[in-house]
Amino acid sequence: MDLLNTLVDKGLRRELPTREEALAVLATTDDELLDVVAAAGKVRRHWFGRRVKLNYLVNLKSGLCPEDCSYCSQRLGSKADILKYTWLKPDEASQAAAAGLAGGAKRVCLVASGRGPTDRDVDRVSETIKTIKEQNEDVEVCACLGLLSDGQAERLREAGADAYNHNLNTSEGTYADITTTHTYADRVDTVTKAHAAGLSACSGLIAGMGESDEDLVDVVFSLRELDPDSVPVNFLIPFEGTPLAKEWNLTPQRCLRILAMVRFVCPDVEVRIAGGREVHLRTMQPLALNLANSIFLGDYLTSEGQAGKADLEMIADAGFEVEGAGEVTLPEHRAATAGGCGSHKAAGGCGSHEGAEGCGSHASAGGCGSHEGGGVCGTAAPAPATGEPRTDLVAVRRRGAGTDLAPNA
Repeated sequence: MDLLNTLVDKGLRRELPTREEALAVLATTDDELLDVVAAAGKVRRHWFGRRVKLNYLVNLKSGLCPEDCSYCSQRLGSKADILKYTWLKPDEASQAAAAGLAGGAKRVCLVASGRGPTDRDVDRVSETIKTIKEQNEDVEVCACLGLLSDGQAERLREAGADAYNHNLNTSEGTYADITTTHTYADRVDTVTKAHAAGLSACSGLIAGMGESDEDLVDVVFSLRELDPDSVPVNFLIPFEGTPLAKEWNLTPQRCLRILAMVRFVCPDVEVRIAGGREVHLRTMQPLALNLANSIFLGDYLTSEGQAGKADLEMIADAGFEVEGAGEVTLPEHRAATAGGCGSHKAAGGCGSHEGAEGCGSHASAGGCGSHEGGGVCGTAAPAPATGEPRTDLVAVRRRGAGTDLAPNA
């Protein structure tokens, strides 16, 4: 297919595809899907080999958010039956992080619900970052605390934060349909503040909220302009009790096309499969590793994910390997200016700042970067008929941070 050959050539040169080419990827047929995955896989392997970076979420403060993000189970007015608790103490957060690190994660994403941190909150999170770094050598720490005020990104950087996550989530043109308590420009401003402070930027999107192909291309092109080192791709978890509870718009094939499009537009950045992979990719998760080079290990913020052991087995069975703590995630031309975390300025990178991987904003349908969920590995429930959503895979998190039960990492 001429389109795919062109996209591979551009990806290897870090050249931006046209909007028409990006839209054409989303419009491919199921018969062409494996060709699309194979083509995007060439770009992924060129820049990242067969390594998979593992990230681990710690929800520092869950629920009761004053923002009205429609996708979020922690939003104002949410009736979702999620865990609600105030700030974890530094030792509690460090203990939670240690579980993920023991499972192979090299980055911990510290997320807190809310519009944005107060100065006192920044002090609290700074102490948590220091505690985690004292107890876990070589760990990367990404903070995801919402909208930042002047000077707060610098303080987090001084405390030892490596990255900051704040997701754009959807296109500027449709943002007001999803959230009314802050603006798309507010989110861009926070990504810019993180960049300026020297933090590795993490910013991504949520697919499955009823958006069009044009909206998806718009937000990914906007991310590339912001130039983050990490782009988390969340797939909406339609939590009961939220306005988007009935938005079951994704199939495994649609998810793969979206990931391929992101890889072509952002060839040399960390593309992370974030919240919702278990719910929407299901048995196609191993195939998605040919497109993304990063995932979350274990549970998400308010929902359960696939068991950590199953994640590790999936990576090995698919012929990939877990990225080690001593390995640099990003290609040399990006990592050289970011001390190993990644550059914020690669020529033609994708992006925005860091953190959407999971961390990043009060957005995301799942990873850090949202106060929302992921999915559970599955239950013994029978599979619905073909074409029906797997609502049986959505499970509220009842273990890990904020509970007396061990996490599943």
